[in-house]
Amino acid sequence: MYDYHHLHHVKEQTKSKRTLWITLLLTLFFTIVEIIGGLLSNSLALLSDSAHMISDVFALGLSMLAIYLATRPPNARFTFGYLRFEIVASFLNGLALAIIAIGIFIEAVRRVFNPEPIGFQLMMLIASVGLVVNLVLTLVLSRSIKEEENLNVQSALWHFIGDLLSSIGVIVSAVIIYFTGLLWFDPLISMVIGAIIFAGGWKIIKEAYMILMESVPSRYDLDEIRAAIAAVEGVEDVHEMHLWAISSDHYSLTAHVFIDEKIQPFCIILAINETLEQKYGIKHSTIQMEHANIHPHGDYGKEFLRHREETRIKPEITQYH
Repeated sequence: MYDYHHLHHVKEQTKSKRTLWITLLLTLFFTIVEIIGGLLSNSLALLSDSAHMISDVFALGLSMLAIYLATRPPNARFTFGYLRFEIVASFLNGLALAIIAIGIFIEAVRRVFNPEPIGFQLMMLIASVGLVVNLVLTLVLSRSIKEEENLNVQSALWHFIGDLLSSIGVIVSAVIIYFTGLLWFDPLISMVIGAIIFAGGWKIIKEAYMILMESVPSRYDLDEIRAAIAAVEGVEDVHEMHLWAISSDHYSLTAHVFIDEKIQPFCIILAINETLEQKYGIKHSTIQMEHANIHPHGDYGKEFLRHREETRIKPEITQYH
């Protein structure tokens, strides 16, 4: 390897990989069945659900690629390895879901004003099979997430929960149309399915966007971590602090600290790293030791030194009086 990394920037997720392969193959098979059935029965609700399934195939394919890329080690160009592709794939998946949802809604509005006949029996049969398939896949993905954390698998699970609700919606739509003859109920259910798809896509886009923007992960309180570092013996101030996620469970932290020159800096670094790992599970941190006279950071260092001198003088004045 060209460089040494104390923390391997790779993911070996055997369970997630096996789960996604099973899910991908089953989804691809049923998607083909649902598209053919939707065309033959002329059911927009069924075609809407198949569009959602197509997005699932696309999402699962990207997720598989992300998992395989995540096993590649860092190099001179990609020093964090290829972990971030997991987030890029999730963002694209969410965007695809949102676009498909908008397309479904537009077609549903058109059919409200121009109802078309529907093949009830075929629609009902395929929707029932879809319900069983989506239920099985939802259970498989749920078990996988309990064993390994992966944003793509979480996204896939959300997709299939939406698919499960969609299948139920198609069945309800078919029954109502059969007994009432209200053809407009088919596009109405399609709008509901579209709303579910869009909500899922938006949720995925938002999560991926926050990681791509290197925001502080929601599971952490930056002020709390700053206070924990400041509480380490020898640390006098914490600044230039950044905390972000490379992927869904791979976090990095950097910080500058003004230290007491009378304490061994290596001991301070060790104590900070132990605090971060034991209290917050952050294993990848870069801490820069500084002295305010040497690394003043402009007015910040001057203000820090002035404040420190004031706090030292006040106790002496109090004791004198």
